[in-house]
Amino acid sequence: MCSWCWGFRNTFQQLLDRLPDTVEVRKLVGGLASDSDSPMPIAMQSKLQQTWQHIQQKIPGVEFNFDFWTTCSPRRSTYPACRAVIAATRQGNEFEDKMILGIQTAYYLQARNPSDISTLSAIANEIGLDQSRFETDIQSEPVENELHRQIKQCRDMHASSFPSLVLQTGGIYRSIPVDYNSADNMLNSINELTPTL
Repeated sequence: MCSWCWGFRNTFQQLLDRLPDTVEVRKLVGGLASDSDSPMPIAMQSKLQQTWQHIQQKIPGVEFNFDFWTTCSPRRSTYPACRAVIAATRQGNEFEDKMILGIQTAYYLQARNPSDISTLSAIANEIGLDQSRFETDIQSEPVENELHRQIKQCRDMHASSFPSLVLQTGGIYRSIPVDYNSADNMLNSINELTPTL
């Protein structure tokens, strides 16, 4: 549910397509905003709408459906979406990116609220998951534990903004500067840090 992650999606995919097979990619959920039933403050709603506009200016081709702000009841609560990605992956690794894209599409293009379990459950059905199992898993202790493990791992790697790219080599974490418009620049940074790959 990070707007910049949505903006980064196409360039990130270009980077993934060009990485050597020797680089193993792991996606982690970062948490961002814990569970809340409180309405998002108006000032934060305005700030996020401005962020969406800024992303559209900075990254050509990125679209947002601003109807979200009038048709939904926005909450600052991203843990449910994080749990949804973890719960989806429990039914197969191939569902990880399908769920991420499903959440992003629902939120940014279809003006559906990904803080709502009902939205996440509908997405689970749309991407071909066993919906009943998903609804059980998303509320389960193993999914909750995995959420907190991944958040801790992000913090341990000093990945505090989203998206973040972190390269681990020999037990050392190195931050890769995110370039929203050029996979080449990120690939060059990775190659400089891993000349033997």
